[in-house]
Amino acid sequence: MFSDSSVTTMLPVKDMARARAFYEGCLGLLPGGLRPDGKFVYMVGGTTLALFPKPEGTKADHTAISFRVADIVAAIAELKCSGVVFEDYDFPGLKTVDHVCVLGAEKAAWFKDTEGNYLCIHEDLPAV
Repeated sequence: MFSDSSVTTMLPVKDMARARAFYEGCLGLLPGGLRPDGKFVYMVGGTTLALFPKPEGTKADHTAISFRVADIVAAIAELKCSGVVFEDYDFPGLKTVDHVCVLGAEKAAWFKDTEGNYLCIHEDLPAV
């Protein structure tokens, strides 16, 4: 039913100007524009990312969005140069080394945006 539908990811933000500075300045997303309902949108690889104002921000403690990258180590280095701070974990079944965790068929690394949303970058591992 929805296999040909486009997808919009909705992320709550407390401070739209601060969030836009992060998404445009640190992540390099190109602005798509402000909608009449207050959402600010970005086109990302054929999908839409919409930031919407929410004074209390997010309460989620899970990954809100993950960006696939070709080289996670290079992406981490580039994002760190833009001021992104990566999370590190040491839990049973989830341990990062140099910010990277191997999860089955992918490598992943997490960071938060300025509004508290958990974001991820992931690199698919070659099929065996």
